[in-house]
Amino acid sequence: MTIELILNGLLQGLVLTFIAYGIMIPFRFLDFPDLTTEGAYPLGGAMCAACISSGMPPVFAVLLSVLSAGCMGIATAFIHLRFRVNTMLAGIILSTMAYSVNLRIMGKPNIALFDCAGLFSADIDSTILILMIILCLCILPLALFLRTDFGLRFRAVGLNPDFAKKQGISIKRYTILGLFLAGSLFGLAGSLIVQVQSYMDIGMGVGIVIHGLASLMIGEALVGTHTMSRQLLAPLLGALLYQQIQGIALSFGLASSDLKFFTGSIVLCVIILQKKYRNIATKLN
Repeated sequence: MTIELILNGLLQGLVLTFIAYGIMIPFRFLDFPDLTTEGAYPLGGAMCAACISSGMPPVFAVLLSVLSAGCMGIATAFIHLRFRVNTMLAGIILSTMAYSVNLRIMGKPNIALFDCAGLFSADIDSTILILMIILCLCILPLALFLRTDFGLRFRAVGLNPDFAKKQGISIKRYTILGLFLAGSLFGLAGSLIVQVQSYMDIGMGVGIVIHGLASLMIGEALVGTHTMSRQLLAPLLGALLYQQIQGIALSFGLASSDLKFFTGSIVLCVIILQKKYRNIATKLN
């Protein structure tokens, strides 16, 4: 039972890692608070489920899911940049609209994929291995990109927009790129989870942003953000640890209906502890 709980936590944590990285890009690199996760994640799942159930190969279904969710990220960036709508409000509006879009794509509130071929088998070990390979194929190019001149300009947009403008860096171009990358990761996570659980429900993704944010903050509290390597390691460690914490809480008798309250409490505690630590560090300096 313990090993099964750990493996399931690892499986769910690997999927959550994609969301944590997607949240990190606009929040940390672009200083762009974004809630597109709530719509892009289920959009990727709905697109993947609809495509696979219609007979499309799983790889192409995943790619289509990534592109559709990435386009949703572009739409959020466009609404903010073109019409000066608040970043979080733009994400909320599009996420609300995505609910109707997902229903149109699916044609019904839920789709079962038990009889459809997907990327994963029933063996949890092989599923975890495939997820780790996909994660490496996504994160290693991101790490290399952030260390290039192009990546440095991308990071400068969030660190100091005024300085970036003076250096001739296009704020709009890099914001759109960042939101596309984030949306693509959300869509990828959605397409993977529906194949892991062989089921897609229209309500999938409600509150997912708080899970991703909790993972990111836990990881940052553990390893810090002083270097790029630590910043890229934080979402992975945070997501894996967060899922294990949830598994332990459930094993101790916590009702699944209480998980959202539990998650919010974790985020609140991390924020409070980080502020106290910063205050102590400031006084010591």
